[in-house]
Amino acid sequence: MTSKSPVRSCEDVDEAALSYAEVKALATGNPYIKEKMDLDIQVSKLKLMKANHTSQKYRLEDNITQHYPHQIAIFKERIEGFTADMEKYAKNKPEDKEQFFMQVGGKPYTDKKEAGTAIIAMCKEIKGINASADVGEYLGFKLNVTFDSFNNKFVMNVKGAMSHPMEVGTDPLGNITRINNALEAMPAQLEEAQTKLSNVEHQLETAKAEVDKPFPQEAELPRNWNVLQNLMPCLTWMKRAMMRLAWMTKPRNRKKHMKM
Repeated sequence: MTSKSPVRSCEDVDEAALSYAEVKALATGNPYIKEKMDLDIQVSKLKLMKANHTSQKYRLEDNITQHYPHQIAIFKERIEGFTADMEKYAKNKPEDKEQFFMQVGGKPYTDKKEAGTAIIAMCKEIKGINASADVGEYLGFKLNVTFDSFNNKFVMNVKGAMSHPMEVGTDPLGNITRINNALEAMPAQLEEAQTKLSNVEHQLETAKAEVDKPFPQEAELPRNWNVLQNLMPCLTWMKRAMMRLAWMTKPRNRKKHMKM
């Protein structure tokens, strides 16, 4: 026996010279197994973190080159469309709220109820699934009606540079009110498009700043991996030592070893 600690370096141990007690002490007290387990967990975690970082980088690159530019183009187009339609509406809208003029089916109407009734009549003539038809014009905007077969309703699109949808109901005056409400909603829709454009542009700049950032634990991963690889010779020796211990713990084999 020796007065030294049973926890030894692998290079310092001569397996052929080990006694039964020494092998048992080394096999049960060696810290390399725990260290390997800890390193295995750390390396696996770091590999997963790096894989996630790489995936995030690819997503950012796709967003920078494709998604965000596409969204920006859409919102800019909407802003231009709403701006043009608002200018048209402001130009053609009568100062007198009681003044009214609309063409439906090529016929002029100055009475709101009659115009609304004519719109309903033209809707009834639309046949076919998702069929559409131009039914008239109002304040410089084309009026197009489509039958939504899925929801079983008629939808009117008030068309300028943009399309402003509204549902056609059974109330003639209500339909005229809905058309005016669709046009009056344009300032709010313009503001919403401007806000969304600003958000996407900010997201694009943020993505550009993040995409080139390196993996924060880049140096830690190879360092832990190298330590783990350096442990392997010791662990190989440990495996042989434990196999020897298992052989020696059998009563018959132990007696043979004691006699040697």
